Amino acid sequence: MATLLGRSPSTVSRELSRNGGYDRYRAALADETAWVRARRPKRCKLANNPLLQRAVASKLRLNWAPEQIAGWLKRARPGDECYHVSHETIYRSLFVQARGVLKKELLGHLRSKRTIRRSQRTDPNVDRRGQIKDIVSIRERPAAVEDRAVPGHWEGDLLSGSKNSYIATLVERHTRYVMLVKIANKDTQTVVSALIKQAKKLPNELYKSLTWDRGKELTDHRRFTFATNIDVYFCDPQSPWQRGSNENTNGLLRQYFPKGTNLSVYSQTHLNKVARQLNERPRKTLQFETPAERFNACVASTG
Repeated sequence: MATLLGRSPSTVSRELSRNGGYDRYRAALADETAWVRARRPKRCKLANNPLLQRAVASKLRLNWAPEQIAGWLKRARPGDECYHVSHETIYRSLFVQARGVLKKELLGHLRSKRTIRRSQRTDPNVDRRGQIKDIVSIRERPAAVEDRAVPGHWEGDLLSGSKNSYIATLVERHTRYVMLVKIANKDTQTVVSALIKQAKKLPNELYKSLTWDRGKELTDHRRFTFATNIDVYFCDPQSPWQRGSNENTNGLLRQYFPKGTNLSVYSQTHLNKVARQLNERPRKTLQFETPAERFNACVASTG
């Protein structure tokens, strides 16, 4: 039955057990009973725990995602089930205002501004890039970079805004630490000079390579490598997933800089503030530690 229905055998077993067992199961009666169960009064966990409710609301105001909040709560209070709540419960409390648990204004702190949750489709990027001389393919990148085993390997890209405005975004693969760089325009002279200046702020041990897409802004990549001794690798055409950490970060940044925003109005100080907020959010992929915690540990070890 499970195979025909495309479900787990345990799911079928539980359905039979709660509705009379194998010999007495009746589909119509089971369906009617399911609707009765669904309609029963049931307050969600947040409604029953004001302290938990306030903790969740405070983190939402810091622009933490519900999944980050749920993971942080489990890490902060591992033995206290009263303070554990699923991210789906947080979402439902936000989107279903009839619950009266979390205020509607907190919806504005979610990265997506939708009023309901939808699955997201990823459209392949069209390659509109020119040829760059002397590129080193990502396929030649050492295995230690690929498996994120050691820190010091970065992914980069430009975040675009209106009126030909851009921000350079850099993400360290091992720790997911983010740096944002203000640039005046996207010509290769400007971008490479800004990246050189940023690279010199870090210890050599924490900046060994940079992976970029095929954008013309890094046409002068040889000058960058000569000035910093940092290797540059280029992704395959139409392959944004090869810079997965950077692509994800650019998506997170749209919460702060929506499409159509004129990015030239933001100072480097403001960009540093945004980067700090991202670096102080717990990440599921880091077992809900923060990128700042991981990166600072790397800095300490190099000292």
